[in-house]
Amino acid sequence: MSKLTLKTEGGTHVVITRHFAASPEAVYRAHVEPALIQKWLLGPDGWTMPVCRLDARPGGAFRYEWTNGKGHGFYVTGTFVALDPFSRIEHVERMHLPDPTPDNHIVTRFAKDGSGTLMTMRMTLPDETTRTQMLSTGMEHGMEASFARLETML
Repeated sequence: MSKLTLKTEGGTHVVITRHFAASPEAVYRAHVEPALIQKWLLGPDGWTMPVCRLDARPGGAFRYEWTNGKGHGFYVTGTFVALDPFSRIEHVERMHLPDPTPDNHIVTRFAKDGSGTLMTMRMTLPDETTRTQMLSTGMEHGMEASFARLETML
């Protein structure tokens, strides 16, 4: 059973929430430390992330590369806009499939929630068509698989 919730707002926004039984500090660190990211941000079983480079500071860039070991793969590049340690990450990313997708502006918040953390990601896409295309990929299934993996690490 998925713990992730996904809803749309207006024509260009996607909001994803997920609760983790861990502190905001731990969940935040798992989003900015390459050695941790490579262990959980893998999507469905069978995928790996052989490349994870990031400079977690405003203006810093990142690049994540995934492969399924069967000749299929893709990568994401982006730039950090702002980081408020343990509470908020703002970045812009684009997927390369191999052609780049339009920019996706994402603000992720980490809020104390009982004995854990409520993570809220608000994605802003350039238009409704782009949002519809992104949602048609079933991305929430890969995200939940990654988040479930993260939760077992925390």
